[in-house]
Amino acid sequence: MLLRFALVAGLAASSLPALGVTADELVAKNLQARGGADKLRAVTSMHTLGKMRLGGGLEAKTETFAMAPDAQSKGMFRQEMSLQGLTAVQSWDGQQAWAINPFEGRRDPQKLSGDDTKDLVQSADIAGPLLDAQKKGERIEYLGTEDIDGTDAHKLRVTFKNGDSRVIYLDPDQFLEIRVVDHRIVRGQEQVQTTDVGEYEKVDGVYFPFEQGQNHVESAELNKPVDAAMFSFPTAKR
Repeated sequence: MLLRFALVAGLAASSLPALGVTADELVAKNLQARGGADKLRAVTSMHTLGKMRLGGGLEAKTETFAMAPDAQSKGMFRQEMSLQGLTAVQSWDGQQAWAINPFEGRRDPQKLSGDDTKDLVQSADIAGPLLDAQKKGERIEYLGTEDIDGTDAHKLRVTFKNGDSRVIYLDPDQFLEIRVVDHRIVRGQEQVQTTDVGEYEKVDGVYFPFEQGQNHVESAELNKPVDAAMFSFPTAKR
């Protein structure tokens, strides 16, 4: 999943004419910087390999598979993390999410609650929430600018259909995301997660951040065939 602003939060872009910029203009600049809306819409799947820095010098291998939402599907997403011979899995098949976490002694797949699926569902949207937001039922507001490590970044807030939101910080020169802050309601409590992103690389004409918080993407490929069965809850072996 980028910027900060020092203006009154909650005001829509149309309410801030003095700033000389609107949410729509910033979204358009971001999509263009990432390769263009048409190329982003053309992305149907993504496969990545990378690593997660766990601290203490430990690094886990990671692998993700995603199938973008379309008219028939809400999208699918699967991520794996391997360390010391064990592999944890989290997956969303478009209807149900499940996980295997041997690091917590759970070697059998367990179905996840609706609140625990939110991050996986958003990850399935490969192009991100700024593309075709209105069609997805999202609302985007411009909140002004905020200093992010010396960068006077533009700040957008995306409110999702379920009421959760994401604040996206855009670099004022390149208009790419440099930070995202997710606000999710999980079991009645708000959870806030901040992720700094960067090190953009071009993959088949589209730019993606290869640094995402503790996660580093080492390779990525788009629009390769993906077996949809891998996202489904595992059936018992006989």
